[in-house]
Amino acid sequence: MRSVVALFPSFFLLLLGVLGAVVYWPGLAGGFLFDDNPNLDSMANYGGVVDWESFRAFVSSGWSGPTGRPISLASFLLDDNTWPSHAPWFKQTNLLIHILCSLLLCWATLLLLRNLKSVSEKQAQYIAILACALWLLHPYMVSTTLYVVQRMAQLATLFCLAGIVLYLYGRLQLAIRPRRAYILMSLGLAAGTLLATFSKENGALLPLLVLVIEFCLPKEGRPAWQWRALFLWLPSLAIVALLARYIDFSDNPWPNRNFNQIERLLTEARIVCEYLLHLFVPRIEGNGLYQDGYVISRGVFEPASTFFAITFLVALLAVAFTVRKKAPLVTLGILFFFASHLMESTVVGLELYFEHRNHLASLFLFLPLAYYCVIYSTRFKLLPVLAVVVLGILASMTWLRASLWSDNDKLELYWVQSATDSPRAVNAVAAHYMNNGDYEKANDYLLAASRRLPHSSLLTARLLLQKVWVGQANEQDFIQAGERLKSQEFDAQTVKGIRTLVERVTGENTASNSLDYARYSLNLLDTMESSPVYGQFPLFVRLVAYLRAQLYLHIGDAAQAYGYYSQAISRYQETDAALAMVAEMGTAGYPEKALALLEQATQVLAQQDSRKLKRSRMSYEQDITYLKDALREAMNIKNTATEAP
Repeated sequence: MRSVVALFPSFFLLLLGVLGAVVYWPGLAGGFLFDDNPNLDSMANYGGVVDWESFRAFVSSGWSGPTGRPISLASFLLDDNTWPSHAPWFKQTNLLIHILCSLLLCWATLLLLRNLKSVSEKQAQYIAILACALWLLHPYMVSTTLYVVQRMAQLATLFCLAGIVLYLYGRLQLAIRPRRAYILMSLGLAAGTLLATFSKENGALLPLLVLVIEFCLPKEGRPAWQWRALFLWLPSLAIVALLARYIDFSDNPWPNRNFNQIERLLTEARIVCEYLLHLFVPRIEGNGLYQDGYVISRGVFEPASTFFAITFLVALLAVAFTVRKKAPLVTLGILFFFASHLMESTVVGLELYFEHRNHLASLFLFLPLAYYCVIYSTRFKLLPVLAVVVLGILASMTWLRASLWSDNDKLELYWVQSATDSPRAVNAVAAHYMNNGDYEKANDYLLAASRRLPHSSLLTARLLLQKVWVGQANEQDFIQAGERLKSQEFDAQTVKGIRTLVERVTGENTASNSLDYARYSLNLLDTMESSPVYGQFPLFVRLVAYLRAQLYLHIGDAAQAYGYYSQAISRYQETDAALAMVAEMGTAGYPEKALALLEQATQVLAQQDSRKLKRSRMSYEQDITYLKDALREAMNIKNTATEAP
């Protein structure tokens, strides 16, 4: 009988894993979203990822963070090796990772409680399972699990948890087998930090997170101070020092953002409070990925909620330190949450709001609830019933949210109805109307939204693009768009919209007004480049030369096109981009100018750091040799045709 009872925790854990799969299952039918395509479409380069060269090129093609996140990119090859692909394959792997994270969380919690020695083994097992269940079934995790590219956040969590497990397991063995204990703890910290960081940069916080855990554990059983200094304190101080280098309280530290650093910090106070609200008072769905309309705090009392948010967070931190001895798990939940947000919610100029930033941060947030529910369950008989009810509600909400994620159109429509102040949401609705052939409705909708959101440059670019798309734009439309863009708030999506506009103009070779549109577009680029907003934005400064080259090539002015292609190659200093420009010039029928650009591309290759090349240097040299021969042959054919009577 005792052996059967002993199996109960394992049974509950198995049941929990099955339940997690069931509630997420509807969402596996959904498609790719937003950043999925730009992060994964390089799978299609070179005919798919089929050998070492193409593998190296794809894994090193990351642009989402300083590390390139190669481990995350490599993990996507478990699902497919080419593009376009089938989203459910990727989502299934994400779901497996989410369940695996929950199992590691259960293990880490159990080891944590054993280190605390404050409860019995049986109680520890049920606390661990309940804490794991609250995290696994929480609807807030859906947007991380079912958004394919957020596997990056998942893997960072996974490797951080693996490092925490090895650390806590080793800590328990310090008194018995110290050598083995230090090997396990060292391996957990070193390998866990390395793997987590190259999955997503916030994985570098693992030593600090373990330091937070150690702060909440009793001094008995603590590793030697030399080991703690080397593996915990030094890496944590290095991260803090690195973040300190980002501190810049100037008026405009980020030309690509419509907020400065002080405004970001003030706004993040409100956002972190909102994260906590939705973690403890969950909802089925919110604004989703359309958070660009979030109200920025321009001062401590602008809006007034900023002051109350700051006050609440300071009080929460004070509580964490005050109750450390009597309620260490409360301290752990709070400090772990804050430490996890140190990189993404402070001084780095990232976008303001994303739910997936809580995937790691919320790991131990529900542990105090699980702890008090279990230890007081004998005194208050309704607590286990209440826990089951809460889990049932969370599971139902997660199932409903996953069902919404099963249909991209339905999901985005829900988001845009909630995010009325988001220019990107308005842009998505207009695109939906255009895709369905209803230009008038798209135009009217954008005009109304532009009046309501007059500072949005994205809507200005979108309105012009729509007119160009149906051939109804005139020179005055381009001039007015340029004048508005000069004074409107910067949006990186606007730059993408202008690039799409140029691609549309240069792609319409048969349209009667195509050449006029190209000339109008050149004037628009001149206006934008002369503005203080876009003139100092590095991405636009690089891109504008390339866009001008494409437009002049479309007009037929090869000399101007060559000049701007050469300028773009100098600004990009990137071999793949240079070779692509050479190919464009050659394909347009100007092999002699393409050869001159190829010489410049060869110099770029010679100067570029091999670590930043997406393929081997030999592979690029072979491509250059092939292009050189092909262009020379094209020149000979062209000269022969010119000389023929």
